[in-house]
Amino acid sequence: MDQAESSTVLEQKYSRRTFIKGVIATGATASSAGYLFRGSPLLGAATYQTATERLITLNVNGQERRVDVLPHETLAMTLRYKLGLTGTKLGCDRAECGACTVLIDGVSQYGCSMLTHQVRGRAVTTIEGLEDADTGELSIVQQAVMEEGGFQCAFCAPGFIMAMTEMIEVNPNPTREEARIALSGNLCRCADYDKILTCAMRAAELARSV
Repeated sequence: MDQAESSTVLEQKYSRRTFIKGVIATGATASSAGYLFRGSPLLGAATYQTATERLITLNVNGQERRVDVLPHETLAMTLRYKLGLTGTKLGCDRAECGACTVLIDGVSQYGCSMLTHQVRGRAVTTIEGLEDADTGELSIVQQAVMEEGGFQCAFCAPGFIMAMTEMIEVNPNPTREEARIALSGNLCRCADYDKILTCAMRAAELARSV
């Protein structure tokens, strides 16, 4: 290797070394700055603001509940895993089976297809909120289901009961066909639809007698 080639190799070698050392030094400086100023209100403002926005108040079953909610968290997930209201079931988790049905301002909705942040300021009712909180007395629909025994495995029962609750509120005197249409957004794994419709008709009957 002649002198010219040797100089070129050395130049490339030390150029790379200088570059690498510069990168390391820059990273160390940034890291040190983050460490020194991590308590600064200016640098921590964004993180603090995000954390504050996640802590929201929900009106669930007539109670104000404070809960830490992720931006893309569904209502069904919040109810089950944050608030412990496991009566709301997760079935398909894509708005097809109705197992997660709850009432939002009295209207039945799939809990898996709504973000929790969407229901702030609205009244959420789950199956746990149907019975009388003071006496433990079952709602009309729950009583009808108990009387008629309309479910086998009952995994889908909470969703159907919530849909029936809205149905008799809107139409307390439905025909069997009208009840079938009103409950068509809910699926039963056991395919026990005839008994479920009998429960719905019984619930309507009890509602008319009140």
